[in-house]
Amino acid sequence: MDRAQKEKVVEELGQIFESSGVVVVAHYAGLTVAEMQDLRARASEAGGSVRVAKNRLAKIALEGKPCESIADLLTGMTVLTYSEDPVAAAKVAQEFAKGNDKFEILGGAMGENALDQAGVEAVSKMPSREELIATIAGMLGAPASNIAGAIGAPASNIASILSTIEEKAA
Repeated sequence: MDRAQKEKVVEELGQIFESSGVVVVAHYAGLTVAEMQDLRARASEAGGSVRVAKNRLAKIALEGKPCESIADLLTGMTVLTYSEDPVAAAKVAQEFAKGNDKFEILGGAMGENALDQAGVEAVSKMPSREELIATIAGMLGAPASNIAGAIGAPASNIASILSTIEEKAA
């Protein structure tokens, strides 16, 4: 890899560290190509990505970034799982680690906050952005449906009273 390619990789990694809601760092020694492709597919499905990069270049890219504190985690064969959604990458990494002993989560970063293994696990248990939006939308729609039900209730009560009176008269 020549100097220009290295500079490009450092720039790409810098964008990842700056724009991602969460970055998870893990060791992947011993993973097969198929297992790595499975991890990439899962991350892509969740709206995230997986990147293997040289630790030295990643450390250079981390300089001056909010998540600079994760530089200590970059030792050995590391892989970065990241996403704009602050929860997606952590969920994907945590689920993959449960089913694969060779994938060991070291920690990560959520904005300026450094995360250890327990922190990544805690973040992975949080609801995703889509789940939160659906919950809020449901809460906003509930009062409207209650009002509609209350407005419609007297009319249905009157209709049942009229049908009861009609049956008695007949």
